[in-house]
Amino acid sequence: MDETIRSLAGDLRTADMAVALTGAGVSTASGIPSFRGDDGIWGDEFDPESFHIRRFETDPVGFWEDRIRLREHMRPSAVEPNAAHKALARLEACGGLSAVITQNTDGLHSAAGSSGVLELHGNAQRVICHRCGERRDSEWAFEVAKGSGDPPTCSCGGIYKPAVVLFGESLDPDSMSEARRLVAGSDVLLVAGTSLQVDPAASLPAQRQGATLAVINLETTPFTANADYDIREDVT
Repeated sequence: MDETIRSLAGDLRTADMAVALTGAGVSTASGIPSFRGDDGIWGDEFDPESFHIRRFETDPVGFWEDRIRLREHMRPSAVEPNAAHKALARLEACGGLSAVITQNTDGLHSAAGSSGVLELHGNAQRVICHRCGERRDSEWAFEVAKGSGDPPTCSCGGIYKPAVVLFGESLDPDSMSEARRLVAGSDVLLVAGTSLQVDPAASLPAQRQGATLAVINLETTPFTANADYDIREDVT
């Protein structure tokens, strides 16, 4: 394993453009549970349909009640970036990483110091008015919703929604286009903490143009068999 890590480190040092693609496994060590899998939160306690854009539009009060419960479950107090977030930030700082493409919405890559972060599914630390597009901090929105029992409302009369991609919504096409561009231009693609089961992010490794592929994940992925580096370890 040590030789594998040294070899990968060498490839990262010599790459003109290295890109990381991360998923929920990067943040579990920070106390944030994954959505899917045996220990995932989708199941008996939380129904994905409760967080569908249709529910937000037809029952915003109920949506925000469930969103508060989800946030309290998903994001315990004093959540901090873990060793994986910090390692990727250090790698970027020393010129070994050009960008982080993440499926996570927790904002921990940026909190760790990474600047080139592309958040495919949005950022749960922000809310956006569904009518005019104004953005605010999610902490304010949750305090309003918890205190009044009503969904947070914009001055334009629109209701704020979490600035994340809800079920029933499409990923931002500009973000996906940029993600594909980054992957296609990379010399090394580092896939970390994701099982690559959910499209369209799951298809990104197929966009690489001869790049060295390193997969660091406890479970196999659809791209494991073709990976240059298959590291079955906890990414942290």
